[in-house]
Amino acid sequence: MFSKAGMNTPGFSRILKLLKLIATLMVAVVAAGISTELHASDMFKGRKLYNSHCALCHGMGGQATMPGAPNFARQERILVPDFTLLAAIRSGKNAMPAFQGILTDRDILDVIAYIRTMN
Repeated sequence: MFSKAGMNTPGFSRILKLLKLIATLMVAVVAAGISTELHASDMFKGRKLYNSHCALCHGMGGQATMPGAPNFARQERILVPDFTLLAAIRSGKNAMPAFQGILTDRDILDVIAYIRTMN
């Protein structure tokens, strides 16, 4: 399609720069469209939610007060991916209630961010 000699011309160089600019703009447009979905977790909000929904069984400092509840101060159960914890908190297990419908996924991720600071 292009000869090797044609790739060294000023016109070809301009085309490459234009293509790079277009690619950069496309990435920016896509990123702007999903930026509302991507943001860091709020540990301060997570702390408030943890204190009101989780501390009764898991303890204010993460030291479990209910038998069988993970001790977050010793990093029990928190060395797994966020989405594994998210699924577990959504569905509940044994004495732990399901929080789906009580907390949003964003709220749960905020709680997970806070729990990861305990140790």
